[in-house]
Amino acid sequence: MAGKMRIVLLGAPGAGKGTQAKRLCAQFDLAHISTGDMLRHKLAHGTALGLSAKKKMDAGELVSDDIIVGMLKDRLEEKDADAGCLFDGFPRTEHQAQALDSTPARPTAVVDLDVDDESVVERLCGRLVHPPSGRVYHVHFSPPKIAGKDDETGDTLVQRDDDREETVRERLSVYRRQTLPLKSYYGKSPVHYISIAGGGDIADISRRLIAELQSQN
Repeated sequence: MAGKMRIVLLGAPGAGKGTQAKRLCAQFDLAHISTGDMLRHKLAHGTALGLSAKKKMDAGELVSDDIIVGMLKDRLEEKDADAGCLFDGFPRTEHQAQALDSTPARPTAVVDLDVDDESVVERLCGRLVHPPSGRVYHVHFSPPKIAGKDDETGDTLVQRDDDREETVRERLSVYRRQTLPLKSYYGKSPVHYISIAGGGDIADISRRLIAELQSQN
C-alpha cells in the first residue's frame, strides 16, 4: 500500500462526511471504507454482531474497538482497497487510530470537517429515510414532493432512532469524549492534516479539499 492515498475523514455525526467521502472517492478512485456500511451489512444479514451493534448505534453509543478493528482488517483484504482508500467513520478513538497506524494502511492524509453542534442537530433531526431503498430526505433542505412520502414509491418515510434529538445530542457527547481527541492526535503526527468548515457550500468544500489533497501528491 506504499505510495497510495489513504484518507481518514473526521467530523461529528452530521458533519457531511458521507457526502464528501463519495466525492473524494470518485475524484481519486479510492475504496470507500465505511464502518456504518460494514455494520449495516452485518445487520442486513441478521448476524448477532449486527443486532448488537444496532442497539448501541440507536442509543448513540460506540461499537467496541475490537469488533470494529477486526472488521476493518477484513475489509482491507478486499481487492478494491489495494489502490487506496478513504476511511469514513473510522477511527473514532485513539486506540483505533493506533491500530490503523500499525497496519500497511496507515493514513497519508486526515480531513477534519468542522461543524457546530446546533447545525448538526438541525441536519440530523430533520432527516427522513426510505428504509427499503436507503433514499434520504430532509424536511428543510431536501424535502420529498409529498410530505412524509417517498418520491418514487409513495411509501411512508421514517425518522431513524439515532436521528431523534435526544439520541443526536448523546452521539455528540460521545463524539466529544472519544473522537474529538483525534484532532490533537493527528495534529501532532507527520500526516497531512486538513481542517475545513463543513457548514458551507458542498461543492465549494469539495473543490478546496481536492486542491489540498492534490497539492500533497
